Amino acid sequence: MSLSTLPSQDAGPTRVTAPVLDVVVPVYNEEIDLEPCVQRLHAYLAAYFPYRFRITIADNASIDGTAAVAQRLKATYPEVEAVYLTEKGRGRALNHVWTQSDAAVLAYMDVDLSTDLGALLPLVAPLISGHSDLAIGSRLARGSRVVRGAKREFISRSYNLILRTTMAARFSDAQCGFKAIRSDVARRLLPMVEDTGWFFDTEMLVLAERVGLRIHEVPVDWVDDPDSRVDIVATAIADLKGIVRITRGLSTGKIPLAALREQLGRNPLPVDGVPTGLTGQLIRFAAVGVASTLAYLVLYALLRVGVGPQAANLVALLVTAVANTAANRRLTFGVRGNDGALRHQAQGLVVFGIGLALTSGSLALLDAASTQPSRFVELSVLVLANLVATAVRFLMMRVWVFRGSRS
Repeated sequence: MSLSTLPSQDAGPTRVTAPVLDVVVPVYNEEIDLEPCVQRLHAYLAAYFPYRFRITIADNASIDGTAAVAQRLKATYPEVEAVYLTEKGRGRALNHVWTQSDAAVLAYMDVDLSTDLGALLPLVAPLISGHSDLAIGSRLARGSRVVRGAKREFISRSYNLILRTTMAARFSDAQCGFKAIRSDVARRLLPMVEDTGWFFDTEMLVLAERVGLRIHEVPVDWVDDPDSRVDIVATAIADLKGIVRITRGLSTGKIPLAALREQLGRNPLPVDGVPTGLTGQLIRFAAVGVASTLAYLVLYALLRVGVGPQAANLVALLVTAVANTAANRRLTFGVRGNDGALRHQAQGLVVFGIGLALTSGSLALLDAASTQPSRFVELSVLVLANLVATAVRFLMMRVWVFRGSRS
């Protein structure tokens, strides 16, 4: 892929260098709407924005007269730049311009200016002050005023509901074309964002939230553009594929969140009701649990040859409980060193006692229901009881045993 670079500073009028804010307007075949959009945006920034600014037109492979309009606007306004990309994709255009820009704060808005410009200063102010890392305009936040059809309203709310249920997202509106990011954050975060289309926004926000970045939301006044050229069905399918890809990357560790978190020097912010790192912990805990259950069943079967079921259950569960606590301490919750090891084992034995009560109680109920249960039925009941005990064990380890001790 060939990309144009930002134009040289000595071409045409005196160019604005090192602005505080760079507002990108990504366009594709917008020769009619581009000029009034940039004129209105420029007039607003010149009148109300107290710092140096730049407007960058990011033309991603337009085949109409958009490029000529962009060059005319660049020649007219010193604060306007134009970039042409030879491949389509809003995400591709934003990624390219944002990573090349020398501005302190990077923003973008759709060319139709559906979002009222009065929200621009509240959007970028927390980033300029350093209070927040990203900022998004939200059509779903309290205080927003939105005019759009029922179909788009339903699709937007459904999409954001999917993000909340599948990825524990806390931001309310992923797809509003009105966002900003600090440039130092963008340099580290954007290389991790793979999507080059409409899912770019969502992927950026999900990764930012998982890393622990602060996302500021601004209620906006928004009026639907009836001439929008977005293919809703194709965009929805691409977004669902993106959600699956991100979920897989987060669960398998393919996305290096730990390294990115270390670069940004931040700790993850808690998600209400969802402990940080829950997906990875569940996977590791399940692996340790499977190994522990197999070891338990082998020990139980061996001990059962010479002793009764209650004694065999006690010994097998005790041995595997100690090993299980040690393995989860190191592998699942990432606790290293010997500090607190004895306390963790003691608390693990309390958890073991609860598991013992569940499994022993299940055996007692089985004996009461059948005088001579088969070995297969006996093992099946124990497996089910162990599944329940495993769920209880994870919760108690997460909220009690290793709470505050994770590295």
